[in-house]
Amino acid sequence: MKQLLLAAAIVCTVAAQAQSDKYTAAMQQQLQKFDSAKTVADYENIAAAFQRIGDAEKTQWLPYYWQGIALSRIGWMYFPDEKGVTAVKVSDLGSTVDALAARINAIADKADAVAKDNEAKSEILTVRNMAATQQMIVDPQSRYMSYGAQAADDLQKAIQLNPNNPRAAYLQAMSVYGTPEQFGGGKDAAKPLVQKAVELAKAEQVKPLHPRWSLEQSEKVWATYQ
Repeated sequence: MKQLLLAAAIVCTVAAQAQSDKYTAAMQQQLQKFDSAKTVADYENIAAAFQRIGDAEKTQWLPYYWQGIALSRIGWMYFPDEKGVTAVKVSDLGSTVDALAARINAIADKADAVAKDNEAKSEILTVRNMAATQQMIVDPQSRYMSYGAQAADDLQKAIQLNPNNPRAAYLQAMSVYGTPEQFGGGKDAAKPLVQKAVELAKAEQVKPLHPRWSLEQSEKVWATYQ
């Protein structure tokens, strides 16, 4: 009887390890694709893959987190870049960004439902912050009181849950950076926050599959002060 129980335990352990290895391999594959993605189609495909992984695993928040991040990258592509290039018509910007934000927040809900610690929940809130920020900058004058306030609330909660979150620090710095000087923002006001974001990112001990972006972004902004 003891031998049967031992054999069953070994089988279960091996099966669990195999499932874990499969999950890790699938996540690593999509993260590699994420790092080289360039188009809306690229990010949509990656987001769909992360969703499949999350739905299959059911207890992992990271697939949904990365799905949200992939979609948020699409959101930034909707706005004209320095060359005036955008993925959507200006007339469709508001409705398109709002629809994307709804998708991102639904994904964040799924991630939050299985997240077990403050660090994870802090990361999820940064995804919500970016969705609300994108909604706000469609028309800051008319949308600040709603989406701007939501973005600020999400960011404040993210920092409270994990004061050492480099991504929350970066987003806070960018929020101040993009705020007009007459309202307490601007490049000079953001400088200590940008420096903090760089320092936190450099000090971070990144775990496999976990969020690891923000250092490159923070250093790029910090370089403008040098």
